[in-house]
Amino acid sequence: MKICPSIDYYAQAWADAKRGLPSRAPVLEVQVPSAYDPTMAPPGHHVMSIWALYAPVRLREGTWEERRNEVGARLIETLRAYAPNLRNVIMDSSLFTPADIEQRMAMTDGSIRHLDMVPGQFLAQRPLPGWSSYRTPIASLYLCGAGTHPGGEVTGAPGHNAAQMILADLGVKPWKR
Repeated sequence: MKICPSIDYYAQAWADAKRGLPSRAPVLEVQVPSAYDPTMAPPGHHVMSIWALYAPVRLREGTWEERRNEVGARLIETLRAYAPNLRNVIMDSSLFTPADIEQRMAMTDGSIRHLDMVPGQFLAQRPLPGWSSYRTPIASLYLCGAGTHPGGEVTGAPGHNAAQMILADLGVKPWKR
């Protein structure tokens, strides 16, 4: 589920992050994986993950450690507008900040997508204008990571798309069913 009631809401979340602020109205991507795999939680319970887009790497005021509880509470409050009983059913929670993700996963600035997913980074603009075809100005150097279209996460799509470009450049027709 994505919590993002409007384009203006989306833009405000990004504007806050650019200013070093935790979003006042965060864009949320909510997953409940235990709905598909009930072994992830005890019977009658679920696991929920909330991914908030646009957390600034460095906060303008304070540290992530100092503001962890405040930001976590804001995420839950935002989701409560859609699930009013949410606070009453949460048994435990954790907030992973960009600093946590960088430390635990060795991802620079805690970014799983290498670049933020903002309108200026979509489609032909990703990773930057002129490089969206997976080719680079350096001969035989291609891009295929999370910083390319369609973005991060574990889809394999950037690698597949880059492989298609490489095959085309080599004059090899891609295999078709």
